[in-house]
Amino acid sequence: MQKVKTTTLSRATLMFPLALVLFEFSVYIGNDLVQPAMLAITKEFGVSSSWAPSSMSFYLLGGACVAWLLGPLSDRIGRKKVLLAGVLFFVLCCLLILLTQNIESFLALRFLQGIGLTVISAVGYAAIQETFEERDAIKVMALMANISLLAPLLGPVVGAFLIDHVSWHWGFIGIALLAFLSWFGLKAKMPESQVSIRKQPLSHIFYDFKKVYKNKRFLGMTLALPMVSMPLMLWIALSPVMLVEELGFSSMQYGLAQFPVLGGLILGNIVLIKIIDKLALGQSVLIGLPIMLLGSLVLVAGVIWQDYLIWCLIAGMTLLSFGEGISFSVLYRFALMSSEVSKGTVAAAVSMLLMFSFFFIIELVRVLYEQFHLIGYSMSCFILIALWFTFPRAILKQVLLERKQSGVF
Repeated sequence: MQKVKTTTLSRATLMFPLALVLFEFSVYIGNDLVQPAMLAITKEFGVSSSWAPSSMSFYLLGGACVAWLLGPLSDRIGRKKVLLAGVLFFVLCCLLILLTQNIESFLALRFLQGIGLTVISAVGYAAIQETFEERDAIKVMALMANISLLAPLLGPVVGAFLIDHVSWHWGFIGIALLAFLSWFGLKAKMPESQVSIRKQPLSHIFYDFKKVYKNKRFLGMTLALPMVSMPLMLWIALSPVMLVEELGFSSMQYGLAQFPVLGGLILGNIVLIKIIDKLALGQSVLIGLPIMLLGSLVLVAGVIWQDYLIWCLIAGMTLLSFGEGISFSVLYRFALMSSEVSKGTVAAAVSMLLMFSFFFIIELVRVLYEQFHLIGYSMSCFILIALWFTFPRAILKQVLLERKQSGVF
C-alpha cells in the first residue's frame, strides 16, 4: 500500500485538490458540453439522434475498462506518475477526436477519452482519501464536486452557443487546454507517495480484486453509488432528447433548465459540508435518500398529470440531485474504506462497478425511453432509488451500528 502522510484541511493543503478538480472539471465538461451538441453531431455524421446518449455511455465504458489496471498500477509505481500520464493521454484524445469523420470513430475516441474518468476515480480520489483525515476527505470531495459541477452548469450553455455560432470542434480544443493546465498544477502540488507494496506477479492483482468483490460490505456500499447517482446521469444523457426533441425546448432553454437541477446538487454538497461535523457520519445518507425517493415520485406524478409535466420534471430532478449531494461523498468514503486491500485496487474496483453500471443502465434506459418515452425515464429513476432501500440500506445501517458501538462518531 502507498503511504502518504495524512494531513488536515488548510489553504496550503487545498492546492492539490484544486489542481485535481481542474482536471475533473475538464473531464466532466468533456461530457456535459458534448451532450447538447450530440444532436448536431449525429446530424453531421448522417445517423439517427438515438445515437446521442451513446456518446455518454461509451465515455463511461472507457472509464470502466482500464480501472483494473490503473488502480493497482498506481499502488505499485505511485499515484502521481499514473495521474500525470493519464492527464496527457486525455489531452491527446481530445485533439484526435477533431479528425473523426463518422460516428464509429467518434465513439471510439469518446471511449478512449473516458479513461480520464478512471484516472480521477481510481487514482485521484484514492489519493485524496489517503491524504486527508476522514471528515476532511469527505469535505474535500464535496467541495470538489461543487467546483466540478460548473461543468454541467456551463456545459449545456456553452455547448448551445457552439452549436448556434461556431462548431462543436472548438469545445474539445478548450477541454484539452484546461486539462493540460491542470497537469502543471498536479505536477507542482500533488504530494509524492511512497510505494511500499511488495512486488508480486500479475495474477495477484486478480486475487486482490476477488477479495474485494467478495466483501459484502464493499458490495453494499458500492452498489449504492450507481443507485444514488444514476438518475442525474440519466438526466444528463437523455435530457437533450427529452427537452429539445420531445418537449420543444430551444438550445438555450435546455441549458437554462439545467440550473435548478444541478443547483440542487451544489446545495446538497454545501449542506453536507455544513452538517458533517454535527451528525454521525452516514446520517446524511439516511436523510438524503427519502428526499430522493420523493423526487422520483414527483417525476412519475408529472407523467401522470401532463399539465404539470415540465414543473414536475424540474422539481423532481432538483430533489433527486439535492439528495445525491448530501449522500454520495459519504457513501464513496464508506465503499473505499470497506476493504483492507490497497486503496488503489479498491478505488479501481469501485470505479469498474460504477462505470459498468452507468454504461448498462444508460443503454437500457435509452431503449426504454425509445419505447415508452418519459414514463420509461421516470419509472427507471423511481426503481433505482427504491432499490437502495433493500440491500444497500441494510449494509449502511450495519456500518453505522458498528461505528456507534466502537465509539466512532
